[in-house]
Amino acid sequence: MRCLIFLFFCNISFAQDIETFNNERKDLDKKLMLTLGTWATANIAVGTYGWISSEESESRYFHMSNTLWNTVNLGLAIPGYIQAKKVDAIVDRNLVLDQQRKTERIFLINSGLDVGYICAGLLLSGSENYKLSGVGKSLVLQGGFLFAFDLSAYALHRRHVKRSGIIQGVQFYGQPYGVGCTIRFN
Repeated sequence: MRCLIFLFFCNISFAQDIETFNNERKDLDKKLMLTLGTWATANIAVGTYGWISSEESESRYFHMSNTLWNTVNLGLAIPGYIQAKKVDAIVDRNLVLDQQRKTERIFLINSGLDVGYICAGLLLSGSENYKLSGVGKSLVLQGGFLFAFDLSAYALHRRHVKRSGIIQGVQFYGQPYGVGCTIRFN
């Protein structure tokens, strides 16, 4: 009987831990999306002004590309922020951990894509064609920012997981005649 009471209180404590972990994860996502949205908004403002005020030149295509690129960034930042702001009615451990892994994977994959943008931009920026050169320089700038952003976001999420100990401390496993769990106390 005492063991059941102990396990009951452990489960309550664990549920609070996963809820805290999830809230901290969502707060981190909100801050990241605000950062991306701020970058995008500033680039849209400066880019639009540069696009309109520039003559037909490399500069015009640089600003045009920055404006268009950051329209996409803003289009990702706004729904990302709204999603992070939603309050979860029920915090399910497996769903939270799946979302955590998915988020980390997305930022890591995006970091690899960002390297591709930078490389494509470097190739284009050396072009004799001023349009391609302007777009290429924009790709280098935007790819560079996104690489730093995505890699930092991945690192921040990994650090959050490690600090929480939420994943390392509990291990669930299946057996032929039931399920089990190992809880490691630090």
